Amino acid sequence: MRVLKYRKNAKTRLHARHAENAQRQKVHVSKGDTVRVMRGEDKGKEGKVLRVYLKTGRVLIEGINLVKMHRKARTADEQSGIREAPAPVHASNLMLLDPKSGAPTRTKTVVTTTDGDHKEQRRTKERVSVKSGEAIPRVR
Repeated sequence: MRVLKYRKNAKTRLHARHAENAQRQKVHVSKGDTVRVMRGEDKGKEGKVLRVYLKTGRVLIEGINLVKMHRKARTADEQSGIREAPAPVHASNLMLLDPKSGAPTRTKTVVTTTDGDHKEQRRTKERVSVKSGEAIPRVR
């Protein structure tokens, strides 16, 4: 489909299309978490989350889904060759590991409020393991 450039409604159509493409997906893991792969070639392997791609819903994990990359030498001193690097895996194929038992678990969010006056109350959100009830700290 051709993009409208000079009509009155061109701006709104372009804006709507961009908003649709820029949507972020909710992912249950974050950077620094330890996860286990539940589906695919690397099923059963565990690793640390290096990066989360929110637009595609994929996650980069250390040592999982390794692919070979061919690199050409950029300078005369540098050597060209084949190197292995991790490729992203879809977040639906992963499960977060329970900090207490080390078993894969689902998570739930618990909101706690501190006691005090209305103005002094603080609300904190934390992830809790469904299996053990232990809090899963966020690594920042």
